[in-house]
This record gives sequence, structure tokens and C-alpha cells, in this order.
Amino acid sequence: MKQERWLQFLKSAGAIALAALVSVAAAGTGAAADAGPKAWWQVTGPSLQPAAAIGAPAKGCLAGGQALPLSGAGYEVMRPSRRRTFGHPQLIAFITALAAAAPAEGWPGLLVGDLAQARGGPTPSGHRSHQSGLDVDIWLQPVPEAGITADERETLAAASVVTADGARVDARRWTVAHQRLIRTAAGFAEVDRIFVNPAIKRALCDDSDDANEGSQRTWLRKVRPWWGHDAHMHIRLACPDDADACEAQAPIPPGDGCGADLAWWFSAEAAEEATKKAKAPPARALTLDDLPPACRTVLLNK
Repeated sequence: MKQERWLQFLKSAGAIALAALVSVAAAGTGAAADAGPKAWWQVTGPSLQPAAAIGAPAKGCLAGGQALPLSGAGYEVMRPSRRRTFGHPQLIAFITALAAAAPAEGWPGLLVGDLAQARGGPTPSGHRSHQSGLDVDIWLQPVPEAGITADERETLAAASVVTADGARVDARRWTVAHQRLIRTAAGFAEVDRIFVNPAIKRALCDDSDDANEGSQRTWLRKVRPWWGHDAHMHIRLACPDDADACEAQAPIPPGDGCGADLAWWFSAEAAEEATKKAKAPPARALTLDDLPPACRTVLLNK
């Protein structure tokens, strides 16, 4: 009877997916521990807890997340049906600040892609990261002059700024404003790193003028080449100062990243690595047992 009342409570709270997990566990299988990405996606609201980024970007969760409104001063959110519009309050504040700074760099408005799910955690498709509420994708195209309709939020295609062979940026799309926007984002102290296509990193290295920047190329260090990322930049914030449960990435190596490390991305070895990744079977879906223990509380919180 106690189990029946508990299931009824979960259903009345709108957490049908979680009720199913508990039901299986009550049958003696212990499957609640195997809750995977779909369980995180089905929870549509944040946990009623103090805000906290928990675990690592690719193995964590988000307590007390905050939703980014679909429209705001200087930005529009894309693909809201993916339910990835939540972040740590520090991420929400950063997006708002970047949107306010972008027009001065010739960028009329941000198109904001994925943040995290309501409680972070692994997603059913797409990203392996974006789990702890400190990551956001910013499209490398501005808000159209005419604005965005509800239909366009879901259907407007993100345009690549890289040539088909991946060797360089597309001169028909790449502009000085792209460089300025990425440099502005990297200039925020809370930004840990920004992932872009290797061709974009190469263009930034080539276009940065030491004389005009007063030899200040330190912002380039935060910009890291990675596969894909030809139509957006993936911005990751550092763990907040008071986030004891947040796991920081290893520090970025010294230097601007424009030397041998960047050259590797255009080598035969890198091409072979990319082929291996493309042919590799999908990674095993993460379960609750793979995540920090605190994530269990986050997922099951009312």
C-alpha cells in the first residue's frame, strides 16, 4: 500500500517517467539505478534545490537550474522543443551579458542553441556534454533582420562558416564580426574555453593582429579546436567559485594554441582519427550509477 501511495504521488506531480522507474525497482529489479537519458529529458522542470553544477560537463547534472527565456534583449533561443534551455544562474547571466555586448562588435543578435536540460544530465541525442549547466552553443549567424517566428525557431538551419573540405573558413560567410564575437566571448573571466572547428581556430590565429591588439593574444588560448562546431561555438564556463561538487577540466596548456597543436588538426593522423570516430559504435548510455551520487537526488527531487 505504501508503494501504491508513493506511485500516485509521483504521477500527480507530473513525473510519470520517474514513477515507472520506481515501479520497476519495487518489483525487485533495482532498475531505478539504470535510469538513462530519457528519464532526464522527461523531467521538464528544475529541481527545488540551491543552484549547483554537479560533476563534469560530460558526466554530471544541474540542481536548481534556471530557464533562459526564449526571447531577450539581443538574443533568441533556437530549438526549444529539445528542452535544453536551462543553465546554472551564472550561465544565464553570461548569455545575457554577451548578448548586450555583441551589437558593439557588429553582431546584431545572438541565436542561442542548446544549454542543458531542466536538471542537466545525459541527453537522449546529440551532446555528450552540456550536463552540468555550464555549457551553451551560440550559432555563428546573427538573428535575422526580420526576427524569428515560432516556426523558424525549430526549422531555421544553422549555416556552416567552413568550406566543404574543412581546410578553411568560407569567405562568403566568415566576417570580421565573427572574429570579434568570439574574442568578446573569450574575454569574459568566467569562460573556461570555447570549442570551434579547427578551420575557425586557424582563421582566428591568422586574422589576429598583434599590433592592433597590443600583443594581447591571450584570448586565443581559450579557443580550442574540435571536430564539428562549424556552425556554432560551444562555450563552457569554469566551475563557479562556490561549486564544491563541480569537476573542472584540466587546465588549458600555455600559449595561444596557434602552433603545432593546431597544425595537427589538418594532418593525416587527424583525418584517420576522425574516420575512426565516425565508424565507432555509439557510446553506452550513461545511467544514474555512472553519475555523481548527488545526481540521484537531483533527478528524484520534487
